[in-house]
Amino acid sequence: MNGGSFIRVAVLVSGSGTNLQALIDAQNSGGLGTGRLVCVISSKPGVFALERAKKAGIEQYVIDKKQYSGDTFDTALLQQLQSCGAQLVVLAGFLPIIGNTLIEHYPGRIINVHPSLIPSFCGTGFYGLKVHCAALKKGVKVSGATVHLVNEIPDGGEIILQKAVDVLEGDTPQSLQQRIMEQAEWVILPKAVAMLCNKITEGQS
Repeated sequence: MNGGSFIRVAVLVSGSGTNLQALIDAQNSGGLGTGRLVCVISSKPGVFALERAKKAGIEQYVIDKKQYSGDTFDTALLQQLQSCGAQLVVLAGFLPIIGNTLIEHYPGRIINVHPSLIPSFCGTGFYGLKVHCAALKKGVKVSGATVHLVNEIPDGGEIILQKAVDVLEGDTPQSLQQRIMEQAEWVILPKAVAMLCNKITEGQS
């Protein structure tokens, strides 16, 4: 797995790891293109995403955000990513906002999945159920998910893929969240990883 033919993908997590599982499943079925998951880094200890990584035989690390101040968290993250040889970084339910240290080191190589159709319901403060609460409050008929490149503006980078999901009568934030994960996030995140890994591979040839 580890020769020059594969693009080494690191996944950053903060919670249960449902999007990580979608990537693991895609890898197992050949759906990550030239990408291979080489490490999972959590910003919190004890989250279920670490169990998922362990079960899949992927190296797991914890860099506990609470133990760091200022730029030291980003520096620690960068050191761990470099030691894993990461070539592409995927934010999959990763709550800390990453700083310029990482963004400058991986230009065009960090992606995030966001549970709305950007530019709606995105930016600082929009994460998890808050996104779906805002969508329902506004009364939108369609929501969805977006995979985008990460830059210095939260949810502000170039859009790679989007998928729309209908909002149904009687939806709760929880039911909408689940449907968007199943119908959009878990579909477009592996696709985007495969696209970028294949692009990086072509650039090397």
